[in-house]
Amino acid sequence: MSEAAAAPAIELIGISKRFGPVQANDGVSLQVAAGTVHGIVGENGAGKSTLMSILYGFYAADAGTIRIAGREVEIRSSGEAIAAGIGMVHQHFMLVETLSVLDNIMLGVEGGALLRGGMRRARAELARLSGAYGLAIDPDALVGELPVGLQQRVEILKALYRGADILILDEPTAVLTPPEADQLFALLRALTAQGKTVILITHKLREIMAVTDHVSVMRRGRMIAHLATAATSPAALAEAMVGRRVLLRVEKPPRRPGPPVLAMQGVGLRDARGVTRLSEIDLVLRAGEIVGVAGVAGNGQSELLAVLAGLAQPSRGEISLDGRVLGPAERNPAALRRLGVMHIPEDRQKDGLVTAFSAAENCILGYHDDAAFGPGPLLSPSRIRRHARAAFAAYDVRPPDPELKTAKFSGGNQQKIVLAREIERAPRVLLVGQPTRGVDIGAIEFIHRRLIALREAGVAILLVSVELDEVMALSDRIIALCGGRITGERAAAEADERDLGLLIAGVTGEAA
Repeated sequence: MSEAAAAPAIELIGISKRFGPVQANDGVSLQVAAGTVHGIVGENGAGKSTLMSILYGFYAADAGTIRIAGREVEIRSSGEAIAAGIGMVHQHFMLVETLSVLDNIMLGVEGGALLRGGMRRARAELARLSGAYGLAIDPDALVGELPVGLQQRVEILKALYRGADILILDEPTAVLTPPEADQLFALLRALTAQGKTVILITHKLREIMAVTDHVSVMRRGRMIAHLATAATSPAALAEAMVGRRVLLRVEKPPRRPGPPVLAMQGVGLRDARGVTRLSEIDLVLRAGEIVGVAGVAGNGQSELLAVLAGLAQPSRGEISLDGRVLGPAERNPAALRRLGVMHIPEDRQKDGLVTAFSAAENCILGYHDDAAFGPGPLLSPSRIRRHARAAFAAYDVRPPDPELKTAKFSGGNQQKIVLAREIERAPRVLLVGQPTRGVDIGAIEFIHRRLIALREAGVAILLVSVELDEVMALSDRIIALCGGRITGERAAAEADERDLGLLIAGVTGEAA
């Protein structure tokens, strides 16, 4: 066996990177064997994404060495990473939604000034790759009209089209439904069976156990463990990530619901094209109760949150608070916030944050007219910073720098900023979309405890999550949505995955 054949696909030696006062990577070393799936886990801000950004050329390391297949390389740009056979699929996709699948895959590697020949070759290569890896997709489909799972497929095809032998996936299932995640795992096994090497960054320990061969654990910028996946367990990984024992199950007292707080009666919603998104929704949220929504993405969960948060106006039906029907002037986000209806949106970057603003500014979005932040119409930067520091301490936001642009925080820490802003306003009703998407295991435990504490304090909570386990663990009642309709309701204590799966698929009790 040659030296190159025996060498790891990737070897990082003593990688260090500092951003001002923050030591993001501190002497990190890592070996990844060729033809394997290697997981990297750690809390938000542990340095995982920074390390992979160095490998992909987004950042230059302050110190350390990179070797690819035994050969030392300098990677100063993503172009050099691609030339070295490295591809990366980011948590937030790098696609142009108004272009076709084929256009996106060719973008940047058009093959010359005259596109016709390049497009013909690209179409043929795309067909070959699709067949080789089971990645069937319409090359002429507009990316913006594809479901999230297929958009991710386009990102993977982009990397393979550019000759990637090493594929980095950053939180790849954060926006996928469970069936889409299972399809991704099958794809990763197919890739490694043909000699590709995969690095999987994820917070989901179930995924680590299901699909990886080896796993490395990072904590506060350092690499602290390298393990064979078969020789470890979710509990051991969680403890290594956080540095303490982590409760992997939700503990909540028995349900003691109070009076109805927020209700919908006969609510329907049509979009701008006249397509029905919600139909005849009857729903009651009671004080001190968590109502979970189960359903495959695209079946009305997002629209349900939007209507209740005042982001979309219902086409028909009534919404009432404390028994009083809300008029159109009260069904807007600002008015609903004043009435105590707070909203944690599903997509934090699109609907929850202005990433170009500082973290301190994002901590008061929607509440900037509060007298606590300044006298009269003027805002007090010192008061805002003080408020943000208190929120950062309470929610363990890292790095604890309120002046840092929000775009510089990891996705999990961005989520904590949104959670702190909405939860700390003493809500009467809390609308929660995907509360733990892209959040590490320690923060998941923290968020679950906060939601249970709010329930015990008498808050009415509506929970939407693609994680069926999360819905079942946190909820007191579960409603199933299919095609914009409620297909059934179950007490969480009596629900099981098979029963909910049938309801989610639109199979009612009689048909089942």
